[in-house]
Amino acid sequence: MQQTTAITSASKRKHAITAMIILSFLILAVFIISMNTGYIRLSPSELLSTLFGSGTQKQELILFEFRLPRIVISILIGAGLALSGCVIQGISRNPLADPGILGINAGAGLTVMLFISFYPSTAATPVFLLPVLALIGASGTAVLIYFLAHKRHQGLSPTRVVLTGVAVASGMSAATIVLTLRLSPDKYQFVATWMAGSIWGASWKFVLSLLPWLLVLVPFVFYKARVMNTLNLGKEMATGLGVHVSKEQVKLLAAAVGLAASCVAVSGGIGFVGLIGPHLARRLVGPRHEVLLPAAALCGALLVITADTLGRWILQPSEIPTGIVVAIIGAPYFLYLLAKAKD
Repeated sequence: MQQTTAITSASKRKHAITAMIILSFLILAVFIISMNTGYIRLSPSELLSTLFGSGTQKQELILFEFRLPRIVISILIGAGLALSGCVIQGISRNPLADPGILGINAGAGLTVMLFISFYPSTAATPVFLLPVLALIGASGTAVLIYFLAHKRHQGLSPTRVVLTGVAVASGMSAATIVLTLRLSPDKYQFVATWMAGSIWGASWKFVLSLLPWLLVLVPFVFYKARVMNTLNLGKEMATGLGVHVSKEQVKLLAAAVGLAASCVAVSGGIGFVGLIGPHLARRLVGPRHEVLLPAAALCGALLVITADTLGRWILQPSEIPTGIVVAIIGAPYFLYLLAKAKD
């Protein structure tokens, strides 16, 4: 019996590793395609020569200052949002939970919009301050949702979490819309693009502003994978196994909020990544968080970089905001999950 269990476990591990390798190769393939996607095309030979320092000044400018930062940011925010959604789904035990649906993204966005509306110029916005502001707004929203949805002797109810989050998100979105009424035309254009989920921070400064948050929070979330497995067993069972449920939920929620807020500060209102990424990963590698978390990060990265590449390619020389492309994919999938949940 033990031998059969060991063989099954090894087979599942091998399957999970294979799935993650395939996802990594797909990300690499889209990465290469994305480097040559834009109004000005670079042939494969020009791309290679530019990467190795032999391109013209114009080619280096296009590749290193415009395209590569945006591609890297797409991968980082896709991974960050998907991990945030995976953690929120794990601690709430709700497959429909997502930082966008629950209003965490809206709270982060409202704070950033407040700052931008009073700051003299969007062009000179202090890059490294935006994730901090987004974290303040997202944390306040998360605390509000937690206290509204939490019951003393029952903990977090999955249904209450979603309903509370949707209500809070609606309120935050309404406040953001009211705020836009006082903006000047140039700021309004910026805000409209930001709310649509455009990766507006396409420079290495924004990559550097996002990296420290991910370098701290991603390892912490991976470290808590076994705790999340235990939380999935239910509050009573987890408590019986020695886990301080409320304390761990707060820690993990704080990490999820930090991931979502830092990504939203750079990417704007991109929704559904935190919903789709974990679901696709769960289908590929199963529910164990040791493999689910990295697989979700890869799925989220693949989703966002693909959406960004498509958005830049479909209507050249114009572009479709990444958030809209993700929403076109995510909205039907969300409806499918809702229908499935009713069954």
